[in-house]
Amino acid sequence: MNNKFSHSPHHPITPSPRLPLSHSPRPNFAGFLTNASSSRSWLFPILSLILAGLFMLDLMTGSVPIAPDQVLHILLGGDAQRASWEKIVWLFRLPKAITAILAGAGLALSGLLMQNLFRNPLAGPSVLGISAGASLGVAVIVLYNASGSIGPRFVADLGLTGKAAMVCSAGLGAGMVLAAILALARRVKDVMTLLIVGILCGFAVNAAVSVLIHFSVAERIQAYVSWTFGSFAAVTWTDLKLFVPVVLIGLTGCLLIRKPLNGLLLGEAYARSMGLRINLLRLVVIGLTALLAGTVTAFCGPVAFIGVAVPHLGRVVLGSADHRRLLPATALLGAMTALAADLLAQFPGSQAVLPLNAVTALLGAPVIVWLIVRRGNLQKTFAG
Repeated sequence: MNNKFSHSPHHPITPSPRLPLSHSPRPNFAGFLTNASSSRSWLFPILSLILAGLFMLDLMTGSVPIAPDQVLHILLGGDAQRASWEKIVWLFRLPKAITAILAGAGLALSGLLMQNLFRNPLAGPSVLGISAGASLGVAVIVLYNASGSIGPRFVADLGLTGKAAMVCSAGLGAGMVLAAILALARRVKDVMTLLIVGILCGFAVNAAVSVLIHFSVAERIQAYVSWTFGSFAAVTWTDLKLFVPVVLIGLTGCLLIRKPLNGLLLGEAYARSMGLRINLLRLVVIGLTALLAGTVTAFCGPVAFIGVAVPHLGRVVLGSADHRRLLPATALLGAMTALAADLLAQFPGSQAVLPLNAVTALLGAPVIVWLIVRRGNLQKTFAG
């Protein structure tokens, strides 16, 4: 692989001509990206099998247990032993499982993009205030009723219209914050300054939500708090018609920028010297993160932990920082984590359902901490 400078037998050091972005030479990441990836070709089949197993468990488990053969029979279009089982699988559990897979993958990849962009292992999809903006949009629609068009009935019984209003308001709130961040990203050259500005924007938006809560009534506060717990169960087949294509577009966009993301691993100065358009890449990363995190937050609530922790889990399990392998591995691990959290939140065999955010943090954080400590230190895990 050619470097920016090449050696010549007649000239000690001869600078090579600057090439356009599409023809820029690739940086040599040997030894930096592929420490253990070549010996772990078995990883993706194993992760896919585990994901398939968790998917089946999620369809089988709940207040009404269903045998695996009956679930397979229903999925293949056959008639189950009980007609109620078909309704449970098709109307409730299958949309919930699909939502968990896509939401987990989207949040995990958006967290990975943020950690790579800001070179900060604590960065996540909410670091720019995108999730806070979505929360503000929902808070306005649930807690505040100036015109009287949205009354207590909307809070008590969220039908399709009410859910659509929440999704639209969450998307609008996330979009407004995104517009402000993109405008700042064009003027701010230092990514750490952009990170600080994003965190401050998040604090300001959360403060606005606190003001709305302070002046709201108890019933509406309870409805908003329930939404903040996060849930995959509220997404229906009608919602999936919008949720699935938007998330798939975001996931595909993440995979398309895997090579420029590898260039960022060695720093912005080196990436610029190799011909990468850093400002354009920064806007693309922010846009993809907002698309994924904002969509998931709008439909599922502000699901925490997955975006921050799963990228570290992917680096530890994969043993590499190469985004050509790290992106799909992180997406699979994010989907697995979301399905596992949904399974644990259901309290299999009972009617109780735990808050999703409580399950992801309480049960997932100790595992991630143990993996990071075993690896040696956080910076080593972040750098691959």
